[in-house]
Amino acid sequence: MSLLPYLFGDVSLNRPSRLFDQHFGMALEPEDLLQPASRHFLRCPAGYMRNWRSAASGNDSGSTVNYGKDQFAANLDVQQFKPEEISVKVTGEREVTIEGKHEEKEDEHGHVYRHFIRRYVLPKNYDMGKIESKLSSDGVLSIIAPKVENGSVPHKSITVEQTGKPVKAVEEKKEAVEKK
Repeated sequence: MSLLPYLFGDVSLNRPSRLFDQHFGMALEPEDLLQPASRHFLRCPAGYMRNWRSAASGNDSGSTVNYGKDQFAANLDVQQFKPEEISVKVTGEREVTIEGKHEEKEDEHGHVYRHFIRRYVLPKNYDMGKIESKLSSDGVLSIIAPKVENGSVPHKSITVEQTGKPVKAVEEKKEAVEKK
Protein backbone atom coordinates (compact mmCIF):
# COMPACT_ATOMS: atom_id res chain seq x y z
CA MET A 1 0.00 0.00 0.00
CA SER A 2 1.36 3.38 -1.00
CA LEU A 3 1.50 6.34 1.35
CA LEU A 4 1.33 8.92 -1.45
CA PRO A 5 -2.48 9.30 -1.44
CA TYR A 6 -2.34 9.97 2.30
CA LEU A 7 0.43 12.55 1.99
CA PHE A 8 -0.57 14.40 -1.17
CA GLY A 9 -4.32 13.77 -1.52
CA ASP A 10 -5.52 13.85 -5.11
CA VAL A 11 -2.21 13.68 -6.98
CA SER A 12 -3.83 13.63 -10.41
CA LEU A 13 -6.31 16.42 -9.56
CA ASN A 14 -8.90 14.73 -11.80
CA ARG A 15 -11.66 15.49 -9.34
CA PRO A 16 -12.06 18.10 -6.64
CA SER A 17 -11.59 16.79 -3.13
CA ARG A 18 -12.93 19.87 -1.36
CA LEU A 19 -15.91 22.13 -1.42
CA PHE A 20 -15.34 25.65 -0.31
CA ASP A 21 -17.42 27.69 2.19
CA GLN A 22 -19.31 30.76 1.00
CA HIS A 23 -16.71 31.32 -1.68
CA PHE A 24 -18.30 28.70 -3.91
CA GLY A 25 -17.83 29.70 -7.53
CA MET A 26 -15.00 32.14 -6.81
CA ALA A 27 -11.50 31.82 -8.20
CA LEU A 28 -9.05 29.61 -6.32
CA GLU A 29 -6.32 31.29 -4.34
CA PRO A 30 -2.81 29.79 -4.15
CA GLU A 31 -3.23 29.06 -0.42
CA ASP A 32 -6.31 26.94 -1.26
CA LEU A 33 -4.09 24.53 -3.20
CA LEU A 34 -1.08 24.59 -0.91
CA GLN A 35 -2.62 23.86 2.49
CA PRO A 36 -0.50 21.38 4.45
CA ALA A 37 -2.05 18.01 5.22
CA SER A 38 -3.05 17.72 8.86
CA ARG A 39 -2.37 14.68 11.02
CA HIS A 40 -6.08 13.88 10.96
CA PHE A 41 -5.93 13.44 7.17
CA LEU A 42 -2.97 11.11 7.51
CA ARG A 43 -4.87 8.86 9.95
CA CYS A 44 -8.07 8.65 7.88
CA PRO A 45 -8.59 4.93 7.11
CA ALA A 46 -10.61 5.59 3.93
CA GLY A 47 -7.83 7.71 2.49
CA TYR A 48 -10.29 10.45 1.65
CA MET A 49 -11.28 13.30 3.90
CA ARG A 50 -13.04 16.43 2.70
CA ASN A 51 -11.68 19.69 4.05
CA TRP A 52 -14.78 21.83 4.48
CA ARG A 53 -12.90 25.07 5.02
CA SER A 54 -10.97 26.99 2.42
CA ALA A 55 -8.04 29.19 3.30
CA ALA A 56 -10.11 32.26 2.44
CA SER A 57 -12.73 31.29 5.02
CA GLY A 58 -10.32 32.35 7.75
CA ASN A 59 -10.75 35.92 6.50
CA ASP A 60 -14.53 35.57 6.21
CA SER A 61 -16.56 36.52 9.24
CA GLY A 62 -19.75 35.26 7.56
CA SER A 63 -22.89 36.36 9.31
CA THR A 64 -22.42 38.34 12.50
CA VAL A 65 -25.19 39.30 14.90
CA ASN A 66 -24.87 41.88 17.67
CA TYR A 67 -27.57 42.60 20.25
CA GLY A 68 -26.12 45.88 21.44
CA LYS A 69 -27.38 48.23 24.12
CA ASP A 70 -28.59 50.73 21.50
CA GLN A 71 -29.46 48.56 18.49
CA PHE A 72 -29.66 45.13 16.90
CA ALA A 73 -27.17 44.74 14.04
CA ALA A 74 -26.72 41.80 11.68
CA ASN A 75 -24.13 41.70 8.89
CA LEU A 76 -24.40 39.11 6.12
CA ASP A 77 -22.01 38.51 3.22
CA VAL A 78 -24.11 38.63 0.03
CA GLN A 79 -21.42 39.57 -2.49
CA GLN A 80 -22.58 36.77 -4.83
CA PHE A 81 -25.93 38.55 -5.39
CA LYS A 82 -26.99 41.74 -7.16
CA PRO A 83 -29.03 44.22 -5.07
CA GLU A 84 -32.22 43.37 -6.99
CA GLU A 85 -31.73 39.66 -6.13
CA ILE A 86 -31.90 40.35 -2.37
CA SER A 87 -35.07 40.96 -0.37
CA VAL A 88 -35.47 41.93 3.30
CA LYS A 89 -38.91 41.52 4.89
CA VAL A 90 -40.50 41.69 8.31
CA THR A 91 -42.30 38.33 8.22
CA GLY A 92 -43.58 37.99 11.75
CA GLU A 93 -44.17 40.00 14.87
CA ARG A 94 -40.47 39.84 15.78
CA GLU A 95 -38.94 38.19 12.70
CA VAL A 96 -36.82 39.54 9.83
CA THR A 97 -36.26 37.34 6.77
CA ILE A 98 -33.50 37.91 4.22
CA GLU A 99 -33.65 36.04 0.92
CA GLY A 100 -31.17 36.02 -1.93
CA LYS A 101 -31.78 34.16 -5.16
CA HIS A 102 -30.43 34.19 -8.66
CA GLU A 103 -31.08 31.86 -11.52
CA GLU A 104 -28.44 29.68 -13.09
CA LYS A 105 -25.46 31.72 -14.24
CA GLU A 106 -22.38 30.71 -16.12
CA ASP A 107 -19.01 31.54 -14.63
CA GLU A 108 -15.44 30.37 -15.18
CA HIS A 109 -16.10 27.10 -13.31
CA GLY A 110 -19.39 26.15 -15.01
CA HIS A 111 -22.99 26.91 -14.09
CA VAL A 112 -24.14 27.97 -10.63
CA TYR A 113 -27.54 28.59 -9.00
CA ARG A 114 -27.66 30.25 -5.59
CA HIS A 115 -30.51 30.64 -3.12
CA PHE A 116 -30.47 31.35 0.62
CA ILE A 117 -32.96 32.30 3.29
CA ARG A 118 -31.80 33.71 6.63
CA ARG A 119 -34.19 34.56 9.48
CA TYR A 120 -33.48 36.57 12.60
CA VAL A 121 -35.86 36.65 15.57
CA LEU A 122 -35.46 39.88 17.52
CA PRO A 123 -36.23 40.34 21.21
CA LYS A 124 -39.24 42.47 22.16
CA ASN A 125 -37.18 45.50 23.14
CA TYR A 126 -36.24 46.34 19.50
CA ASP A 127 -38.39 48.58 17.29
CA MET A 128 -39.58 46.51 14.31
CA GLY A 129 -41.09 49.60 12.66
CA LYS A 130 -37.70 51.29 12.23
CA ILE A 131 -35.65 48.46 10.69
CA GLU A 132 -33.12 49.55 8.07
CA SER A 133 -31.10 47.53 5.57
CA LYS A 134 -27.95 48.78 3.84
CA LEU A 135 -25.71 47.12 1.26
CA SER A 136 -22.05 48.11 1.31
CA SER A 137 -19.83 48.34 -1.76
CA ASP A 138 -18.00 45.14 -0.74
CA GLY A 139 -21.22 43.10 -0.66
CA VAL A 140 -22.09 43.08 3.05
CA LEU A 141 -25.78 43.52 3.90
CA SER A 142 -26.40 45.23 7.25
CA ILE A 143 -29.73 44.98 9.06
CA ILE A 144 -30.20 47.51 11.88
CA ALA A 145 -33.09 47.84 14.34
CA PRO A 146 -32.93 50.44 17.13
CA LYS A 147 -33.95 49.65 20.68
CA VAL A 148 -37.31 50.89 21.87
CA GLU A 149 -36.74 54.15 23.73
CA ASN A 150 -37.31 54.17 27.51
CA GLY A 151 -38.46 50.56 27.49
CA SER A 152 -41.93 51.56 26.33
CA VAL A 153 -43.78 49.45 23.83
CA PRO A 154 -44.13 51.28 20.52
CA HIS A 155 -47.66 52.30 19.69
CA LYS A 156 -49.48 53.24 16.54
CA SER A 157 -52.08 55.98 16.44
CA ILE A 158 -55.21 54.95 14.59
CA THR A 159 -57.32 57.74 13.16
CA VAL A 160 -61.05 57.79 13.85
CA GLU A 161 -63.05 57.87 10.65
CA GLN A 162 -66.60 59.22 10.75
CA THR A 163 -69.07 57.25 8.65
CA GLY A 164 -72.01 59.63 8.96
CA LYS A 165 -74.42 56.71 9.49
CA PRO A 166 -75.95 55.64 12.79
CA VAL A 167 -75.54 52.03 13.81
CA LYS A 168 -77.34 51.66 17.14
CA ALA A 169 -80.19 54.04 16.36
CA VAL A 170 -81.19 51.98 13.31
CA GLU A 171 -81.18 48.73 15.30
CA GLU A 172 -83.25 50.29 18.11
CA LYS A 173 -85.84 51.63 15.63
CA LYS A 174 -86.18 48.17 14.00
CA GLU A 175 -86.78 46.56 17.39
CA ALA A 176 -89.39 49.22 18.31
CA VAL A 177 -91.26 48.70 15.01
CA GLU A 178 -91.25 44.90 15.42
CA LYS A 179 -92.68 45.15 18.97
CA LYS A 180 -95.69 47.20 17.81
